[in-house]
Amino acid sequence: MAAQRKMTFGIVVGNRGFFPDHLAKTGREEIIQVLESAGARAIVLGPEDSKYGAVETYAESQRCAELFKKHADEIDGIIVTLPNFGEERGIVDAIRLSGLQVPVLVQATPDRSENMTIAVRRDSFCGKMSCCNNMMQYGIKYSLTTLHTEAVQSPEFKADLEWFSAVCRIVKGLKNLKIGAIGARPAAFNTVRYSERILETSGISIDTIDLSEIFGRIHRMADNDHAAEAKLAAIKGYVTTAGIPDAALMKMAKLGAVIDGWMKQTNCTISAVQCWTSMEEFFGVVPCTVMSMMSNNLIPSACEVDVPGVLSMYMLALASGTPSALLDWNNNYGSDPNKCVCFHCSNLPKHFFKEVKMDFQEIIAGTVGKENAFGTCVGKVKAGAMSYARYSTDDRRGIIRGYTGPGRFTDDPLVTFGGAGVAEIPQLQKLLKYICTQGFEHHVAANFSEVSKAIHEAAVRYLGWESHYHPELED
Repeated sequence: MAAQRKMTFGIVVGNRGFFPDHLAKTGREEIIQVLESAGARAIVLGPEDSKYGAVETYAESQRCAELFKKHADEIDGIIVTLPNFGEERGIVDAIRLSGLQVPVLVQATPDRSENMTIAVRRDSFCGKMSCCNNMMQYGIKYSLTTLHTEAVQSPEFKADLEWFSAVCRIVKGLKNLKIGAIGARPAAFNTVRYSERILETSGISIDTIDLSEIFGRIHRMADNDHAAEAKLAAIKGYVTTAGIPDAALMKMAKLGAVIDGWMKQTNCTISAVQCWTSMEEFFGVVPCTVMSMMSNNLIPSACEVDVPGVLSMYMLALASGTPSALLDWNNNYGSDPNKCVCFHCSNLPKHFFKEVKMDFQEIIAGTVGKENAFGTCVGKVKAGAMSYARYSTDDRRGIIRGYTGPGRFTDDPLVTFGGAGVAEIPQLQKLLKYICTQGFEHHVAANFSEVSKAIHEAAVRYLGWESHYHPELED
């Protein structure tokens, strides 16, 4: 798995002159210290640029905007910190003039009730409302902290910073995203139909390639090709391959090498692959292990050419920095109304399993023969907290919509084939009714993390999508 990258935030320190401006000085110092302790980088005016490095006048707004422009490619989001009431116009002018279209978090520092003299009273409680009102007027999209006022050194702000960082990673990661659609949608899976044009309205493009082109490139690749040999070694290092024919492993290696090369050539970041049953009938393996390896490296890959499914996987991976899987909401689990079995054949990333081995796809093998179905990654999904998400194009309404929420995978016993685990979801029956009444797919993306609130915020606040949070958010 790739390491989580370092976050960079543009900081706007609010100040209003007839409030104690020494608070702006200490407020700037505090937010920088907190960000550095969190492993993040702050882009902020210095005391040589403005009074205490804060923003109050239009000239200071211009200087802040110019600083942000110089670091536009680096800045993931903007944090507005209000150590006192703050000059609302200076703040919004700085953001507007910067031209940045990134998430914005508004934080206000609380007063101390035991000391509210003129020398130290902040009035950030009130100033935050004025700041947000101006952002609304300027059309600036923004997020709020959990508490109306919270100190930057507080546990609440620490959690909010982690949440906001995830929001920023999602928004930045989806900007100008290219998804590779490898093969045609299987005829029997109308459920994964989607609109490229609607995705394009969110800046998400699809590059397509026919399976015949993939197979043709594989046919021209020698067994001793460097890319094929490297991929074969990677496969053997990734999963136990005992009992898998060498010929099948070489096919998987060439398939992986060709897909890697095509994605690099086309600048595609993630992919969705045709499987049932062309891959098995006309090539002789399943692509599951190759896809599992990509997903485990935070380059999600979904089967059945489920492009919205892999998009949902990618959102979760961006938010958490850990691998995502695409699963079926597949079976009830006994009589427990809040538990179900989540399953796939499987191309789940190794990160999802207690133990994993390579095997054959038992369902397809009944049609194409076991000898043409090697390459699945099978095992029981481990226990742990998880988030799930599904976003799709609604072609009748011309929008992107979806749902997300928290749950957990359990240690409940389960004896079956493929990659499967027992999921426990609060008020699951209510969620299932929502999925069915709204006509969502049976596929859902899942991730071992607690990032569903960040997914929802990014979708609703910054991407302009419809998002249902389950169970309902308190606020």
